[in-house]
Amino acid sequence: MTVDETLAKLLKSYRRYYNIDAESAPEPFAAMAVFHTHDEQFFLVKAATLAEAEANEYVFFATAAHIGLDDMRKLDEAAWAEGMSRVVPHANHRSTDIVLIVLAEQIDADAADYLKKCRRYKSYRHTLQGWSHYSTVAMETSTGSFFCNRRGKNLKKLFRNI
Repeated sequence: MTVDETLAKLLKSYRRYYNIDAESAPEPFAAMAVFHTHDEQFFLVKAATLAEAEANEYVFFATAAHIGLDDMRKLDEAAWAEGMSRVVPHANHRSTDIVLIVLAEQIDADAADYLKKCRRYKSYRHTLQGWSHYSTVAMETSTGSFFCNRRGKNLKKLFRNI
């Protein structure tokens, strides 16, 4: 399966719950998916609000024929920086998660090792205004193998279905 076919299948699976932006995704990404949710709990009437929570997720899709260590570092930095620029912490903010998905025909071993060790986390006012987690996963389409960091392991099922 080629990189473009894999990307099309991934975007199709994300389309149900996420807003997909394939035309005007920020550079260097091929596409971006956005998910927002807002939860409210109230007592009898909406004016008597007990709690509110807002959660966001930004997924960045990158495609290439070959990914080396420098390319992986640039994608990692770009995804984290772009995702963090969209975070607006406030009293009702619970979390904003950032996900980087890399699809390539070939991924160097050192780039895969770098991706496995990516760990980023940010809390806002000691988690009183939420937090941000960072998940990464990469798929080598020529062999069908994929690599992820610890937070990206929940994406294994999605990639196995592809």
